[in-house]
Amino acid sequence: MMTIGFHTDAFNSSNWPFEKCLEWAKAHRLDHIECGVVDGVSFMQGLGYSPHLSLMDDPVLVRRNLEKYGVRFSQIDAAYPLSGEDGPVRGVPYVTKAIAWASHAGCPCVDTTDGLHRPEGLSDTEALDLMKRSYRQIIRVAEAHHVIVNIEPHGYFTTNPETMAEMLAFVDSPCLRMNMDTGNTFIAGRDPVAFLKRFLDKVSHVHIKDVSRELAEAVRGGQTGIAMSCCAIGEGVNAANIRECLRLLHNRGYSGTLSIECDGALIEQSLEWLRKTLAEIEVPQAASSPATAEMQPSSKPQKRKTR
Repeated sequence: MMTIGFHTDAFNSSNWPFEKCLEWAKAHRLDHIECGVVDGVSFMQGLGYSPHLSLMDDPVLVRRNLEKYGVRFSQIDAAYPLSGEDGPVRGVPYVTKAIAWASHAGCPCVDTTDGLHRPEGLSDTEALDLMKRSYRQIIRVAEAHHVIVNIEPHGYFTTNPETMAEMLAFVDSPCLRMNMDTGNTFIAGRDPVAFLKRFLDKVSHVHIKDVSRELAEAVRGGQTGIAMSCCAIGEGVNAANIRECLRLLHNRGYSGTLSIECDGALIEQSLEWLRKTLAEIEVPQAASSPATAEMQPSSKPQKRKTR
C-alpha cells in the first residue's frame, strides 16, 4: 500500500525550519517526510530559515525527534549532480556521507541524479564512464548500510530512458533503484506514463509534480527538470499522466511513498487532490509507525555484480 509524504522544499520560500515541517506533517496526518541535507552548516539553517538538515546533526537524535511527531523519513535528498568532472570529488563524498547518516536516521532511501545539462568538457561516453565508477563506490557503501540509492530523472542523462537504463545497470544490486518524477519526465518532453512503464520494477520512491500550462508551453522539451510544481497538483497539464502513473503503481503493488513536490502555498490543495484521486482509483492508503516500520525487503543487499 502506498503512503503520502512531501518534500520540505515546499517551504523553502516560506523560510520554515525543519521542525515546523514536522508540525505540518502531523497536523495533516502525514507520517512520511523527505528533506535535503547540507554537508556542513549554512547560516540559513543555523538561523532557523531552512527546512532542510545538516549532516552535522546527529541522525539518531533527529530520528527520535521525528518519532515524537509520528513521522519518519521516506528519503534523504542528496542529489548533487554526478555527471560532471566534479562528481567524483564533491558528489561521491556527499552521497556516501548521506547514506551513512540516513541509515542511523531510519531513512530507507537516498536520492541522486545527474546534471541538468550535458557536462562541459566531457563526451557522453566519458560522463557515463565517470558516473559508473562513482556509482560503484556509492553502492558499496549503500549495501553496507542497507540503504537504497535512487537515481532520479532530473538531468541530461536521466530523463533519457536509454541512458537511464544504462545507469540503472551500472551495478547489479538491489540497492540501486529509481525515484520516479512525474514533473521532470514531462518537462523534458517525455511521456511520464511510458517512462514509468519501462522502469516500473525499479521504482522505490516517487515524486509527484504537476506542470502549469504556461510553463509547459514555454520550456517543455527544452529543460530536463523543475524544482517543484508551481501549480497545485491536479490543476496542471500533467494531471492525467499523474493519475495514470498512480494506477500503474497500484496495479504493480508499489508500497512506497508518493512525495509531493510543490510550492507550500499550494500543498494543501495538492494533498487533497492526491488523496481524492487515490480514493477514486481505489488505492488503499496505509501508514507505517516510525517506531516499528521496517525497510522494504528489496533494500537488503544481496551479492552484487559490476558490469
